[in-house]
Amino acid sequence: MSEPLNEPGEADAGKSTSSQTATAIASGPPEYVVRCGSMRTLGVMTSKQSYRYGDEVIVRTDRGTEIGTVLCEATPTALDSMNEPTMGRIVRAMSDDDRSQWRHLESKTSDDLDAANRCVESLRLKMELVDVERILGGERLVIYFLADERVDFRELVRKLAKEFQTRIEMRQIGVRDEAKLLADYGDCGQPICCATFLSKMPPVSMKMAKLQKATLDPSKISGRCGRLKCCLRYEYDTYEALAKELPPPGSVVLTREGSVTVIAQDILSGQLTVKTDDHRRVLIQSDDVISIVSRGEELGKPRRSRTRKPRDPDSGTK
Repeated sequence: MSEPLNEPGEADAGKSTSSQTATAIASGPPEYVVRCGSMRTLGVMTSKQSYRYGDEVIVRTDRGTEIGTVLCEATPTALDSMNEPTMGRIVRAMSDDDRSQWRHLESKTSDDLDAANRCVESLRLKMELVDVERILGGERLVIYFLADERVDFRELVRKLAKEFQTRIEMRQIGVRDEAKLLADYGDCGQPICCATFLSKMPPVSMKMAKLQKATLDPSKISGRCGRLKCCLRYEYDTYEALAKELPPPGSVVLTREGSVTVIAQDILSGQLTVKTDDHRRVLIQSDDVISIVSRGEELGKPRRSRTRKPRDPDSGTK
């Protein structure tokens, strides 16, 4: 049999800052980056044994005893991509008994969600439950929910604690987190990024889609969460750097054939579509540009205000 999940006298691990994490790695026991929980949270876990990528392990975090997957060693490079990782320790490799217990907990998810929804309805709270997560060690039940406004769920927590006989953690999430919990595959046919490797989800703007000449049809550039796809950000820095090397549309440039006006850029190929004085459209290479006579407005930069100045009532002009 496997050792007990809850070891006597073991203190729950807390969170630490990046600097504390780096110090621990330099002087402490070997550490690994481990992904655990329904939200696929990344944590830095100490260990007395060696593990490899993909190993399933039992970890102790501030939430309790959980199942985790080893991703890599906690190197400085790995830590740079993490945002305040959870600290904890690897208790042991996952056993058959652990898998059996986890499958049992997973089979109760639907019933748990139904029971929690009944409690919400009885209190007429304006919130939508998305998912429930039981911690392997039984320390708590985490309930993820959506709400448009602040919700006082203190009475709900009391009812849920009585219903499930465990500690209740209510966690409000956004639509991107909802997709992370429930969605499976994206339009590309691959598992969605936020559920596999993304640990940070910075904002994505329409400017990024425009610069990459992506379609502006919302149905084609929106992810499972309904927001702009995270992948629009992946190559944006490269596009932005290459775009700066080309004269923006509206620029007048000098070539061996004379002055022409830039109509459009092909950023990846370094080509420009230009209009000649006789109104012909010609495709040229950026190397054909001898000099820039006047520069057009770059994408994303604010336009100059065209608002007329108010007339001075004392000026006497009409």
